[in-house]
Amino acid sequence: MTITPSLWPRPMPLRRFLSQLWTTGCAASGSRLSSDGYAPQPVIGPDSVEVLGRSYTRDDFTNVTAKILAKVGRNLHNQSYHPLWLIKERIKAHFYSSYVGRWGNPLFSVHDNLSPVVTTEQNFDSLLIPPDHPSRKRGDNYYLNRTTMLRAHTSAHQKELVSSGLDAFLLAGDVYRRDEIDASHYPVFHQIEGVRLFTDHELFSQVQNGSDLSLFEQGGRRTPQKQENHSLEAMKLVEFNLKETLTRLVTHLFGEDVEVRWVDCYFPFTHPSFEMEVRFQGDWMEVLGCGVMEQELLNSAGAGNKLGWAFGLGLERLAMVLYGIPDIRLFWSQDERFLRQFRVNDVQQPVCFQPLSKYPPLHNDISFWLPDGEAGQESFTKNDFYDLVRSIGGDLVEKVSLVDDFKHPKTGRRSQCYRIIYRHMERTLTQKEVRLVHERIERAAETELGVQGRY
Repeated sequence: MTITPSLWPRPMPLRRFLSQLWTTGCAASGSRLSSDGYAPQPVIGPDSVEVLGRSYTRDDFTNVTAKILAKVGRNLHNQSYHPLWLIKERIKAHFYSSYVGRWGNPLFSVHDNLSPVVTTEQNFDSLLIPPDHPSRKRGDNYYLNRTTMLRAHTSAHQKELVSSGLDAFLLAGDVYRRDEIDASHYPVFHQIEGVRLFTDHELFSQVQNGSDLSLFEQGGRRTPQKQENHSLEAMKLVEFNLKETLTRLVTHLFGEDVEVRWVDCYFPFTHPSFEMEVRFQGDWMEVLGCGVMEQELLNSAGAGNKLGWAFGLGLERLAMVLYGIPDIRLFWSQDERFLRQFRVNDVQQPVCFQPLSKYPPLHNDISFWLPDGEAGQESFTKNDFYDLVRSIGGDLVEKVSLVDDFKHPKTGRRSQCYRIIYRHMERTLTQKEVRLVHERIERAAETELGVQGRY
């Protein structure tokens, strides 16, 4: 599966491992969530959507579902001894101990309680993502309305934090993205990203004759190695600092013997851009995306006299690999047999997940004709169907796969068949109860997506 070119990478199958996306985000998103764990219940009404105590007018872009809104405010990354919290705390502890300011205080501040409700300007425009970029598609995101959405990446808050005067920070939170259904994909996942900015003095103070060097140059040109307004010396130092910082981080997480390699890539908000891969159990696995921040982004945030780097990684991916967790749905489990395995005395303590009993799967197929006409067929997207299945089947659905795509040679009509695998994480399902859920999906597909069933 290819990585959407607009975002940092997100968990997806990569050989037999997982992957994840990095990307961005109203005045609403700058607000914080309640620190006491209470969040008002979301409500989807005929004219508005209420979430986190605020009301948003519905329009033709509104596609968020009750099942997704029920996840808002859960904040798994802030629940003590949850595996995602453990990973976040390990990363935070590493940065706190390794990077200290002149007065002995941590260099990096941590922000892990910002509201996931953001504007499209935050999520896309502030990160230089073009208006016609495919990452903006309604089919890929959860919109409250045309101008407000659930963030698709934590980078949505990057501009506001830089604008507030921060030069070094970590940002963690839940992000939302419509996607396929399998053991390594879930519409809500969690990211952590880091940003560090440098002034002339900070970057060149340890360099011989550093006072003669400058962050910027006039009349330069963009090359694969640098941006047009950056001096080559400054860019190389920032890139070196970025890669050294991240190599130290993955060594802390994976151990001293970890092998690392860098792959050139593209993100709209960094240049040059890289993906870091580590060798894990014999395979190369993508861990994070990073790069030198686009100067236009820093200029718009009031930090035009500085250069900086940024990185982003997925917490689920790291937890699944480091703790051996086989199914991403488990992170939402409230089964004590799962949760108690991560109650450790020290966040650095290794944990090897002991699988819960594997209950048998049940599968049911669903076949239907797509809406008539070319326009009708184009209006149907797989993500719409996946979202409908999630809304009705919830976490009973382990996987949905397209098993047949047929075009009638005479009429030109298209038919698709999907296989839905049901498996409860905590008990055995019966075919009778699965059939009731499946029939609801069949009816909803016809009424909501305009397909014609072939049941």
